[in-house]
Amino acid sequence: MELRNRLVLAAMGSNFASPDGHCTERLIAYYEARAKGGTGLLVLETSAACWPNGSTMPNTVAFSRDEFIPGLTELAERVHRHGARIVAQLNHGGKMAQEDTAAGRPIPVPSPVKPGGSDMFKVLTREEVGHFIKAAGPDGKGPRYYEMTGEDIAATVAEFASAAVRARLAGFDGVEIHAGHGYLLANFLSPYTNKRTDRYGGSGENRARFLLEVIRAIRAATSADFAILVRLDAKEYRIEGGIELADCLVTSRLCEQAGADAIDVSAYGNTAHAIAFTEAPLVHEPGGFVEFAKAVKQVVGIPVIGVGRIEPEVGERHLAAGDFDFLAMGRKLLADPDLPNKLMSGQAGAIRPCIYCYICVSQIFINQPMCCAVNPGTGREYEGDIIARSTQSRKILVIGGGPGGMEAARLLAGKGHRVSLWEKEKDLGGTARIAALAYEPNERLVHYLAAAVAALPIDIRTGKTATRDNIAAENADHIILATGAIRKAPPIPGREQRHVFDGDQLRGVLLGSDPEGIAKLNPVYRLMLFCARTSQLLRNIKLMRFMSKLWMPIAGEVVIIGGGLVGLELAEYLVERRRKVTILEPGPALGAELAIVRRARVLHLLKLNGATIYTKARITAIDRDKVSFHIDEKQLDVHCKQVIIAMGAQPDDNMMMQLQGVGAAVHRIGDCREVGYIDGAILDARQLVQKLELP
Repeated sequence: MELRNRLVLAAMGSNFASPDGHCTERLIAYYEARAKGGTGLLVLETSAACWPNGSTMPNTVAFSRDEFIPGLTELAERVHRHGARIVAQLNHGGKMAQEDTAAGRPIPVPSPVKPGGSDMFKVLTREEVGHFIKAAGPDGKGPRYYEMTGEDIAATVAEFASAAVRARLAGFDGVEIHAGHGYLLANFLSPYTNKRTDRYGGSGENRARFLLEVIRAIRAATSADFAILVRLDAKEYRIEGGIELADCLVTSRLCEQAGADAIDVSAYGNTAHAIAFTEAPLVHEPGGFVEFAKAVKQVVGIPVIGVGRIEPEVGERHLAAGDFDFLAMGRKLLADPDLPNKLMSGQAGAIRPCIYCYICVSQIFINQPMCCAVNPGTGREYEGDIIARSTQSRKILVIGGGPGGMEAARLLAGKGHRVSLWEKEKDLGGTARIAALAYEPNERLVHYLAAAVAALPIDIRTGKTATRDNIAAENADHIILATGAIRKAPPIPGREQRHVFDGDQLRGVLLGSDPEGIAKLNPVYRLMLFCARTSQLLRNIKLMRFMSKLWMPIAGEVVIIGGGLVGLELAEYLVERRRKVTILEPGPALGAELAIVRRARVLHLLKLNGATIYTKARITAIDRDKVSFHIDEKQLDVHCKQVIIAMGAQPDDNMMMQLQGVGAAVHRIGDCREVGYIDGAILDARQLVQKLELP
């Protein structure tokens, strides 16, 4: 199979198929966009070879019946139309097949399943837990497992082969057999889950037998030029006695001997531990699986696919060094499906970056359609091109240079409108600049959007404070308010003290732009902040992130009141700078605005770094050296030297009220309309541009 480049779209569940297993226009358009964007090979999301059995999502692509072939054919044709190739990732979910549990179908496993607890539910909100109710099954007793017999295995092998035949009939260029991530074939490969004593258990060769029979059966049922890829785990994290690299190397050699054409090297983390999912398969550490791919490359002669948060320039170096043969990307191609074309045309700086917020996969956790925080077009490709040129140019004024304002300005200028963008600070980015201090990937988005608007004929005015009079003087046809939220700290006794900052004051201190907040600092801190502001240091996010590890005007013991997104990311920032942090959250849940997977990671790392976290904490008073609060009827005190109130964000309609009767259509997007943070603001911008009638 010849590819136009070495870039591969990694398989990612989308929930875009229909509930009965068919391809939808939404799903086809999503894949077509990645083909059009220049990717060499697309690996279809995990699909049910034995559908409905083995389905891992409510909307799983099916290959088990001939009735699915027409939709699959259209998918393959539209991918091929743009010069890309596509393979179907065939799978049986095994004990991960939640749809079998929901339907009450017995689930095949190699050996009796060991009962175990999970800390995943501890990080979920009540609403999210509601999406997991069907995990108990129709009778409320949970999944029912059965140990596969030799006849069961043979029947499943035949189903995989039949599914591959359907993929070939539909025009697919091959299949990828999913033998990782805790699914059925991986359960046989893992010493932890496979305790069989027959020919399918014991040695590495025996544990791989089921997989090898699938490979040979597909090869016999298709043809020599029909590609067979195999996805393997190089390691099972947080699973004592699970798959290790040595096991993967044995399996890789056996797969090659059985007729596999490539090995896709991944890993798996035990999802009973909430942190594990960002260890594998959705690794947070940059290049986290590179060493695994290099090791597999040393023992096989067939191509090896590397994956795992590998930036393009890093991947290029590893390809040149022969560490692996193809580079698979998942999240990056959600954020920007045109990434390959931009790389090939020398426009790497124009690539919309992934910010590793994990909203994409977190949606799948709660059985919702996949989406992307920075690219609201993901999953909406079927709606068509929203940047099609307008027939008549209008004058549009955007107030607020945060992510929502910049995205709205970018889209509208792209449609040919005359756009002005005003931002009261000296730099674009808004609150996202503070978020970038706490979480570096956010900085990439700020820089991308700032560069994108700068490259367009947009009248950008920073340091510009908007008033009713100067807005009216612009005589704009449309005014878009993207001014962010207002933050009103709750009336806690003691909040007026010098060591207490609310969210806006802290932001102003860190950026050197809030006289009221700066006035609360001692004279030495004020002098140092003045020097930093005068030298323009505070305008450089990357440098501020580094320098704040050496010094920052925040005391050593901090209480953060509020355990939402802002509070948790602020706590993450402070513990990295050796502050002792206590979080007091009045509600029952933490970080509801954070995507589940990111939230789980932040909470794990906070606790690992010694942060103390309380929920259902009713704050009664802030004193000079402590904060008093109640949990149930018990009063507690926590000593501190600094208090930060990270709550009270509300939509801001002040400017909207001032502009009544101004003579232009006025719209609000982002946090000034409804607090939704980065992903909400960018989606708001897209939806406004879609519904604006600008003839």
